[in-house]
Amino acid sequence: MKEYRVAGRLAASALAVALLASACASGPRGSADAPSDPAPAGLVPVTVEVPKGMNAAPLNIARQALVPRGWTMSVFTRLPEARLAAWAPDGSLIVSVPDDGSVVRLVPDGQGRATVSELLAGMNLPHGLAFDGSDLYIAQSDRVDAYTYRDGQATDPRPVITGLPDAKSLDLGGKYAHALKSVALGQDGSVYVSVGSTGNISVDDLTADPPRASILRVPPGGGAPEPFAVGVRNGTGLAVAPDGAVWTAVNNRDNVQYPFDRPYGDSSGSARGQVIEEYVRDHPVEPLAKLTPGRNLGWPYCNPDADVDPGVRGTEQDLSTVPYTPDVETNPGGRQLDCAALPPVEQALGGHSAPLGLSFVDGDLPDGYGRGALLGVHGSWNASPPRAPEVSFFPWRDGELGPQQTLVGGFQAADGSRWGRPVAAVAGPDGAIYVTDDEAGAVYRLAQPGR
Repeated sequence: MKEYRVAGRLAASALAVALLASACASGPRGSADAPSDPAPAGLVPVTVEVPKGMNAAPLNIARQALVPRGWTMSVFTRLPEARLAAWAPDGSLIVSVPDDGSVVRLVPDGQGRATVSELLAGMNLPHGLAFDGSDLYIAQSDRVDAYTYRDGQATDPRPVITGLPDAKSLDLGGKYAHALKSVALGQDGSVYVSVGSTGNISVDDLTADPPRASILRVPPGGGAPEPFAVGVRNGTGLAVAPDGAVWTAVNNRDNVQYPFDRPYGDSSGSARGQVIEEYVRDHPVEPLAKLTPGRNLGWPYCNPDADVDPGVRGTEQDLSTVPYTPDVETNPGGRQLDCAALPPVEQALGGHSAPLGLSFVDGDLPDGYGRGALLGVHGSWNASPPRAPEVSFFPWRDGELGPQQTLVGGFQAADGSRWGRPVAAVAGPDGAIYVTDDEAGAVYRLAQPGR
């Protein structure tokens, strides 16, 4: 098996990482080295520690992040297009790299750095990862397999789900916007996989076989997948809470039309049906929802609307217990789906936040972050000003999640340029948090004092 030190890898591929920082992703860029806004309460700016040999762009200049007071943030490794992550029983961090079809293994060296080796290659957009003892579950764009993980190797793949939709599906004609799948394991042995929508408001997804825009469940012991939750446009964030509940964080639709038959702001006449940039920036919000069998999260007929005064320009938003508003384009008058009958969304993020990797901590971390959810927030691509990337924390309260808190920020400057975009955050066995960043091509180690 190929194995090498990260510093050596960077020396050989600095150009690739530099190109990564100036191409590919969809958000604004620049040489930002300071946060765009005052630090949220309890957070302070720190300079990201970059070990020798890991200073390819965009970490070739000093970058500041916002972290809890006394904490540090350092580069654990450079890994272009790092996405989701899971800790293996042997204490190594497994990370998916969909763009090159690989899954890699990061072994901590005890000095805050990693030795990197390729675990699997030649896969079809591998993304979601989950462990059940020595079994490693990997979600590719068209399937989920379980591997035996032992001695730093993944062998003996067994199919769990096959035939999932992707760009190669004959009925989609090469068009599929959300090919990346996420996977989570239930406490009863069931397997959950997210299947995103074909596009923005592709209604046919709801009647496809298997259904798209849904979370599928394979029962314990195997069997045909069945819809567990529907109306989930792109539930990339997928995880099981300590009490066994399944949660998803959803990337919601774009370019929503104004749904109310009245003027918007200072305009005259009805704005209903118009795509208004200022309204679109904050609508619809992105759900963080606890799933129950058969739950419907509304897409594409009902949009979670956090406005305190619905449809009023400049109104505040309440991102907890969010009700729905009928989509005027797909569900005028609520004729397709009664939005008022849908249970409200437990928590939500601002419109176009792009939540991605979701994980739970249960007594793993100190300083007020011991129990709750960690969420990588990628930041918006089509809003002005852009929604900033961050790592969010949602405190666990009696089986529910409390409001969003920023755990790590500072990736975006006032002009909207960014030097990083977190994807996922997972607590390590050493009490630190490890954050993947597919924009900077890095994995960070966020540590509390003394760790």
